[in-house]
Amino acid sequence: MWILRGGRVLDPKNGVDEEADVVVEDGRVVRVGRGAAEGLKGEAIRELDCSGCWVTPGFVDLHVHLREPGQEYKEDLASGLAAAAAGGFTTVCAMANTRPVNDRRSITEAMLARAREVGGARLHVFGAITKGCEGRELTEMADLREAGAFGVSDDGVCVRSAAVMRRALEYARTFDLLVSQHCEEHELTAGASMNEGPVATRLGLRGWPREAEDIIVARDLILAEMTGARYHVAHISSRGAVRLVREAKARGLPVTAEVTPHHLLLTDEAVVGYRTFCKVNPPLRAEEDVEAVREALRDGTIDCIATDHAPHTSLEKDCEFDQAAFGINGLEPAVGTLLGLVRDGHLSAARLVESLTASPTRVGKLDGGGLAVGDVADLTVIDPERRWTLRAKDLRSKSHNTPWIDQELTGAVTRTMVGGAWVYERPDERA
Repeated sequence: MWILRGGRVLDPKNGVDEEADVVVEDGRVVRVGRGAAEGLKGEAIRELDCSGCWVTPGFVDLHVHLREPGQEYKEDLASGLAAAAAGGFTTVCAMANTRPVNDRRSITEAMLARAREVGGARLHVFGAITKGCEGRELTEMADLREAGAFGVSDDGVCVRSAAVMRRALEYARTFDLLVSQHCEEHELTAGASMNEGPVATRLGLRGWPREAEDIIVARDLILAEMTGARYHVAHISSRGAVRLVREAKARGLPVTAEVTPHHLLLTDEAVVGYRTFCKVNPPLRAEEDVEAVREALRDGTIDCIATDHAPHTSLEKDCEFDQAAFGINGLEPAVGTLLGLVRDGHLSAARLVESLTASPTRVGKLDGGGLAVGDVADLTVIDPERRWTLRAKDLRSKSHNTPWIDQELTGAVTRTMVGGAWVYERPDERA
């Protein structure tokens, strides 16, 4: 039995925000509330003093790239799930653009079996929408669902054909699969490497118009209304896409959206100096886009935060900007960067926690997201005032491609519990 004593329990799913105790036994929450640990005695009881810390449901990330199978030199399931746990994430959802693509039952089953072997955070997987993520022939979604996939996505590329996307939505609805779309009109982005605007002009880089995102969102919302399927906008980044999703939700469409920490925190000015660690897809946008996604996250138009964790080696990032790979290593820096939004008044603590816990579980129809009595004990302990420096040598991930390397951050995950067992303890953690 574990007693987590005296922390600020933040559980938006169950309306809890108070100093309280959490008692865990046999992998589940058995008591929670003020004085919940009173009267409990015994040699088997272990306690953790959480005063000054937040105790939250375990974080859930709907969008990560863990690279296994096929690109284990960047990341594998063991390192990726360890990095997730260090970031406070107890559940992560891996995209299908592995090599080979997760477009068949055997790969889905192998990924899930491997994740059970290595431990760390829990793994859920997206199967591909189309075979090979090539945008032409639909996968056998029934097989993917039976094998354990909870959604489908060709993330990394957009499903370009409206006809294929319509059939995908119809097929996915049959099996209640979430359809997550990478929204990019590729004809508008060919050869582009950053957001279209004054910064790209100054740097002499080909610009990527935000309308390339808006066009696909608009098309797919029409198809979602037509089919009634559950449609999810991955890594939304533009003010136009936000307007479209807000209007669709107002009309009651089954539409959801996620935003990344880097699109909440950085503008295209971060690219100045040709900083390849800030080269992402979709690209970092202008200040007005950042303001739009922050507002949309506050008001619920954007449902949740997802890191789009995309590990790459130094060879793929330490090169000319146009040649560098797209993507940021996002799991371990998440808390230390996102808490800045709370301190600066852009987001309440409760909404931040909700966007990392209850909201993604609702979107994905996944278990977890709360700390009610009887819930599986997936939880995260955070010291919101702890200062620390993000060092490459300390990362659990194999890759270090984050713009926050060697920066001091405020707010740290100190422990992460999955199913009643600690899967991460910060090295200098209080016992």
